[in-house]
Amino acid sequence: MHILTTLTDEQLVRKYIDGNNKAFDTLLHRHKSRLYSYIIRIVKNKDLAEDIFQETFVKIIMTLRQGRYIESGKFSAWLSRIAHNLIIDHFRQEKAENNMSSDDEDTNLLNRRDLCEENIEDIMVNDQIKADVRRIIDALPDPQKEVLVMRYYNDMSFKEIAETTGVSINTALGRMRYAILNMRRIAAENNIVLSA
Repeated sequence: MHILTTLTDEQLVRKYIDGNNKAFDTLLHRHKSRLYSYIIRIVKNKDLAEDIFQETFVKIIMTLRQGRYIESGKFSAWLSRIAHNLIIDHFRQEKAENNMSSDDEDTNLLNRRDLCEENIEDIMVNDQIKADVRRIIDALPDPQKEVLVMRYYNDMSFKEIAETTGVSINTALGRMRYAILNMRRIAAENNIVLSA
């Protein structure tokens, strides 16, 4: 066991895939405290946190055994992403179970979700979408990224963008068009959904 503790997460994953169950025990021991803290901080319920924690590791085991894990050198980020998605799934399911019909006489028509402040699920989904958009924009070629940022974040006209970057308006428009096409392609390739 001591030798396993000196290995990286990726090395432990490979050993577990090759049949060494103690390698998974080492991974679990290494990440359980941080992961559980992350989950409890969001769900604020001990029983629910324990359920999601267990479900996270079940999902990890299934993914590894099915050979669907893509080694990227960021096992802990992958672990957190799985937990994050399970938390969102839980809140979505809870919301679906709590929907009420407006035909019900006891229902207050002003007690509607669209009139309420954002709940934890909305905040988490929106944060995830923003993070995904940032990653997609970072993956764009620099000229496309520059035009996109100037247009949507700095609220510049295409004429202003053309003057600032020293290109024609048509070139600025073309870069924006390719930026949008590339963003759609990157999102599709990575199964990223950019709407709540």
